[in-house]
Amino acid sequence: MRIDFNSDEALYVQLMNQIILGIATESIREGDPLPSVRQMADSIGINMHTVNKAYSILRQEGFIKLDRRRGAIICLDVDKIRAMEEMRQDLCVVLAKAACKGISREEVHTLVDEIYDEYSSCKKG
Repeated sequence: MRIDFNSDEALYVQLMNQIILGIATESIREGDPLPSVRQMADSIGINMHTVNKAYSILRQEGFIKLDRRRGAIICLDVDKIRAMEEMRQDLCVVLAKAACKGISREEVHTLVDEIYDEYSSCKKG
């Protein structure tokens, strides 16, 4: 996991994003265990509470499950309707920013296609 301590982005958000990107690129797969909160914190040099916050939000968002014996396990929630609604909310802001900057619909589509192609291995149907 790569954390940028100089970034304005919160450390727990960076950690969450790294885990999500790992899932999308299949470097982390369904059923894989994540390091314990303590191990993760020690390995990347952040506070255990920061890791715990990231893991808790990943659980709420359906990327991992927390098991008392096995710890954090990659377990994707395939609730497509909920995922689509969350994506809609996120995209509303991103597309509003694009419109304000004069980015065309075609440019947005091209960019989305390029990015989506990078993660096409995650398609579930």
